Amino acid sequence: MRRVVVIGMAGFSPIGSDWGTIEQNLRSGATGIRYMQDWEKYPELNTRLGAPVNDFVVPSHYTRKRIRSMGRVALMATRATELALENAGLLDDPVITDGSMGVSYGSSTGSTDAIADFGGMLLNPDTHSISNLNANSYLKMMSHTAAVNIGVFFNLKGRIIPTSSACTSGSQGIGYAYEAIKYGHQEFMVAGGAEELCPTEAAVFDTLYATSTRNSEPHLSPKPFDQNRDGLVIGEGACTFILAEREQAMARGATIYAEILGFGTNSDGSHITQPEAATMHKAMELALKDANLPTSEIGYISAHGTATERGDIAESKATEKLFGSNMPISAFKSFTGHTLGACGALEAMVAIEMMNRHWFHGTANLERVDPECGDLDYLSLQGREMDTAHVMSNNFAFGGINTSLVFGKIN
Repeated sequence: MRRVVVIGMAGFSPIGSDWGTIEQNLRSGATGIRYMQDWEKYPELNTRLGAPVNDFVVPSHYTRKRIRSMGRVALMATRATELALENAGLLDDPVITDGSMGVSYGSSTGSTDAIADFGGMLLNPDTHSISNLNANSYLKMMSHTAAVNIGVFFNLKGRIIPTSSACTSGSQGIGYAYEAIKYGHQEFMVAGGAEELCPTEAAVFDTLYATSTRNSEPHLSPKPFDQNRDGLVIGEGACTFILAEREQAMARGATIYAEILGFGTNSDGSHITQPEAATMHKAMELALKDANLPTSEIGYISAHGTATERGDIAESKATEKLFGSNMPISAFKSFTGHTLGACGALEAMVAIEMMNRHWFHGTANLERVDPECGDLDYLSLQGREMDTAHVMSNNFAFGGINTSLVFGKIN
């Protein structure tokens, strides 16, 4: 079993697409939540809040022929991967195309514009026309569109691991990539997740009465762990990690951002949408066991923190049971909304950046912790200077899918 390190990272988020911009917004408390004017055409949709990525531009060298199979989710994933490969110094390296590098990448779904085109075929009562469909419609719609388009765009010949598991798509992407290298199946892996903003995803949570309807005050929502929270906000983004076997990375002189020390994943096996604290607790235990670390070595936890009552309470109680009341914790989703397939990778990237800079962001809008939540050291509003060698990033998804990742500084 080999050691696995992070040698490249890049992403797009609602509060920035480079660390300098993201950090500035985190420190100033500026969130990416917006009133979505276009959603007014859906009169029965309760929420009008979303968190779009505003600075994503398709590069001029992305020719129509190269991207005709991509919708927005695959485009953001591919561009994030290009930037991460460049960050790792591998963009023009032969290891990309000789089979040494694979892909483990996820999203909740493909591009919903393409799904709508197929829906028109089924639902148009007059013609059932397929005129809006073409050879690329399915390639944009399929749940593994990000992973496959990344592989084709960069001519990767290693294994493809699509991780379409809702809110754990990105974290499972990283976890399974880590295992592929750890157990000798690949030398390098592209890993992460992406999601494009769509009102259908807001509607999913609307039907569960889980969305925030603070429509006139977007800057005050969501409020993870706060007793006055009223639900989640949907966002979008993409984030890619480049992973490598440690000794090979060091021999190449690569910049190493962190080591992946542990990964745990399991499932509740009880309910599709109601989380279970016991199996969340177990997933964190599995990650610590994989990392061979005691709880005392973890200095910060990046929470899933959706700002839903059931989720916040279950997650915080599971965390308190394992780590006790002194564990510092905060929720990145308070700034970006719930970026679904992208959140696990974005949150892991931010946790690594903060670990390396000894500063950790607070939770936006957290003013009064819900007394039903677990007793933890919630970083509220303002961030905190801290020095720790190990951080944990947790995500929990529909279907009762739980993930936990442990990252460590490189000595």
